[in-house]
Amino acid sequence: MGSQTAWVLHVDLDQFVAAVEVLRRPELAGRPVVVGGRGDPTERGVVSTASYEARVFGVRSGMPLRTAARKLPDAVFLPVDGPEYEAVSERVMATLRSLDVVVEVLGWDEAFLGAQTDDPEALARLAQEAVLRETLLHCSVGIGDNKVRAKIATEFGKPAGVFRLTAENWFEVMGHRPTIDLWGVGTKVSRRLAGLGVTTVQELADASADPLVAEFGPRMGVWYHELGQGLGPTAVDDAPWVPRGHSRETTFQQNLTTPEQVRDAVRAMALEVVDDTAKDDRPVVRVALKVRYAPFVTTSTSRKLPEATRDPATIVDAVLALLEKVEDREIRLLGVRAEMAMPDDADPADRTPVRGRI
Repeated sequence: MGSQTAWVLHVDLDQFVAAVEVLRRPELAGRPVVVGGRGDPTERGVVSTASYEARVFGVRSGMPLRTAARKLPDAVFLPVDGPEYEAVSERVMATLRSLDVVVEVLGWDEAFLGAQTDDPEALARLAQEAVLRETLLHCSVGIGDNKVRAKIATEFGKPAGVFRLTAENWFEVMGHRPTIDLWGVGTKVSRRLAGLGVTTVQELADASADPLVAEFGPRMGVWYHELGQGLGPTAVDDAPWVPRGHSRETTFQQNLTTPEQVRDAVRAMALEVVDDTAKDDRPVVRVALKVRYAPFVTTSTSRKLPEATRDPATIVDAVLALLEKVEDREIRLLGVRAEMAMPDDADPADRTPVRGRI
């Protein structure tokens, strides 16, 4: 393989969870498949993933299962099987590592590849062919000169395609698009940007950094300004992923109706999160509480701890203190999150998503 240029490739398994389920049940090929909860759309739960056939009808990840069933009553609903997805993911990542590239795992269904090559498209196709051969799964590959552009490029390659996004075509491809199409910009951030008069990627790139820093702070303000230009980290690191935090979330089949029920549920989840953080051996710096009231209004609140701590009682008490802001209404979902101190050498701009983030 040549060594003219350093490239970042982003490999994303197409409809991963649904595809794994179809492999186990070939008779479901071509049918709308929805995976979530215990697979019972009459119960409370949310969609984890939906096959492309289901997405055509507006079924999306995060949607209540009951809503998905109303949109698509003939869909096949299946329960989440985490161990199976983990096992298949490990086979995918092992296959990618066999290509003599640096593999940075982002989650079950995606990874960055770092390689020196004079033909990144050929490498992308090689990765697709290897994954398909070893797992029967299709993937899309984004090619970029950094992680940001490679990650975004993947969306243009779906399904099962390849797309290159670099400094040369960044504004041609992205300039006219809304800021929410950028990796790391969600609904809330895009609205705050719109409040500054910034609605497109080009406008974000052209904006002065000062109002962005005033709105988002010195670190994230600069990050968003650079994001508009497609700038981002270029190093692909195969070191084990370092989580920013841990969270637990429960959807209750019957609404919680008393403060005692809510407090007991939050305490139980907080203790589980404390156990999760203890395994990472890093102190907790912030806690958060997510509340979904009946029928489906969601709020979240967080609090920075006075000082980083590993003390279980202090962490649990901090979570319980957030209950002061909970309204006296019926509750259908609760979530607890604890964010930990990051290692000193962690890159604040490396915005790898965290599973289960509140």
